[in-house]
Amino acid sequence: MKVCLISSTGGHLDELTKIIPAVEDHDYFIITEKNKSKSVDTSRNKVYFLMQQERKNLLFLLVFAANIIKSLYLYLRERPKVIITTGAGATFPFCLFGKLFGAKLIYIESYAKIYSSSATGRLMYKISDEFFIQWETLQDSYPNAKYRGALF
Repeated sequence: MKVCLISSTGGHLDELTKIIPAVEDHDYFIITEKNKSKSVDTSRNKVYFLMQQERKNLLFLLVFAANIIKSLYLYLRERPKVIITTGAGATFPFCLFGKLFGAKLIYIESYAKIYSSSATGRLMYKISDEFFIQWETLQDSYPNAKYRGALF
């Protein structure tokens, strides 16, 4: 079974790397954004990079379009059966392609979201096969979500 772990950088990626031990026995790969901050170990993991995407950037629409094209390319190249994501925005196109092509989609809402839902979470809640929250206080925002504790 091929598994994709996908997230933006920073805390989302930190959370995502906590999942690696659960998928190590499978054919897995990671997709994240390329930037100068801490990244994932490319010597031990198969890693692909999207462009760093920030909504407040003047070139956001151009970067977003480029990431959509790259997401489709990466999906068609790897064809994972399961996609696990911790968000954020740059991950949505890849997840949507996966859903359209029949992959199982698992979303884990950010640990930083304690009392309110995230923008990506609201989108992913509608299309995910499994949706997990890391705080019980989010059950009101996501009534069908599963609480299994925190990744940290």
